[in-house]
Amino acid sequence: MTQEFVVQRDKITRAPVHPGVFFERNILPEFRRQRRTVGEIASLLGVSRQSLYRVMEGQAAVTADMAVRLGKLCGNGPDLWLNMQARHDAWEATHRLAEDLKRIPTLREG
Repeated sequence: MTQEFVVQRDKITRAPVHPGVFFERNILPEFRRQRRTVGEIASLLGVSRQSLYRVMEGQAAVTADMAVRLGKLCGNGPDLWLNMQARHDAWEATHRLAEDLKRIPTLREG
């Protein structure tokens, strides 16, 4: 029998991994085993090496353009990359705005 696993997002105590960091830690090693350099991967993506490094360091967001490029390169489409970035950004904003959010009421219908 299959059990459903529910993530209680409000109980998560650390930021979701930045998609660029995920790429650097989990995808890049496979490309390196294929003897591909970061410069070559950047070239294949059509971006500068510096842009790719900023994304992999988590210093730059994975934009829609970058998500489409990474999705094509990895064969998994842009949705994974965009969703990871959105979750990361939402977690960061929620924690950055925590004091402001305490003053905003939740309005419910019904």
